[in-house]
Amino acid sequence: MFITAAFLITCLQSIAQQPRPVELHGALRIEGNQMVNKYGIPPQLRGISLSWSLWGGKKYYNPEVINWLTKDFKISLLRASMGVQPDGGYLQNPDEQMKLMTTVIDQSIKNGIYVLIDWHDHNADQHLKESKAFFAIMAKKYSGIPNVIYEIFNEPAEQSWDVIKTYSVEVIKTIRQYDSKNVIVVGSPRWDQEVDIAASDPIKGFNNLVYSFHFYASDPNHQAKLRAKAELAMKQGIALFVTEWGVGESNGNGEFNREKTALWMDWMEKNRLSWANWNVTDKEETTALLMPGASDKGGWKDEHLTEAGKYIREQLRTLNK
Repeated sequence: MFITAAFLITCLQSIAQQPRPVELHGALRIEGNQMVNKYGIPPQLRGISLSWSLWGGKKYYNPEVINWLTKDFKISLLRASMGVQPDGGYLQNPDEQMKLMTTVIDQSIKNGIYVLIDWHDHNADQHLKESKAFFAIMAKKYSGIPNVIYEIFNEPAEQSWDVIKTYSVEVIKTIRQYDSKNVIVVGSPRWDQEVDIAASDPIKGFNNLVYSFHFYASDPNHQAKLRAKAELAMKQGIALFVTEWGVGESNGNGEFNREKTALWMDWMEKNRLSWANWNVTDKEETTALLMPGASDKGGWKDEHLTEAGKYIREQLRTLNK
């Protein structure tokens, strides 16, 4: 087949003009038990979570990495996981953590992708004052910008739903003082797994709330029974958002079972659930996407990616066409 220059230019222009995720979907909202886009259709965002903004993962909180994930991994969603309680986290070093977060949030907005502002804290109920102050700043700064999604409590560990709910209502009130519409992700009991408990007594009186659901695909305790909890929660009427999942086991390590992972992937596709895979780091563990020493500026080749990294990149590039 002979390809003319005019045909090639037309093809290139078509590629260049493909809408970016936020241009395509616009402002998100919650309708019934689904998160939907401006057309009322579930957008099924798919992307990656940065690791804790501490330790080895901190070095990837920069524009070059966000650009590479957008361009090469084809992400439509980035999760910025701000460490709160550990040494060096927001409680000890708020200025540094705020700078790291705003850097990646602003770059995500520039790139036209959605971004989760994640208060990455297992004990957020103990830090209500600090959380409200942080989200007040975020809501003032990003109110009305459709890219932004607020995740207010990462993986409550042993807290009851009553405790989580009380905390969440206070933070939601703070956000809604400044941002009346952007989606807010509420934490669920027991590491964001017992969404059925949250669904039996959901938060009322606020718009655009979705509940976080986490799993680790190869973990023997995260299989059919856990999917059944999520299905029950959706039947009870709440919307779910898989803000974190990994190909390994719940400790971040263990096996990467491709058959179990495929079951979870198929399940998320069937239910049109948006997700962020854990995580961008070069730590030696199963769920890390990068090999030790991988560049902190992106540009990664196959040899820089772990088996998890290669798999997730392939999935994203296939599904986010």
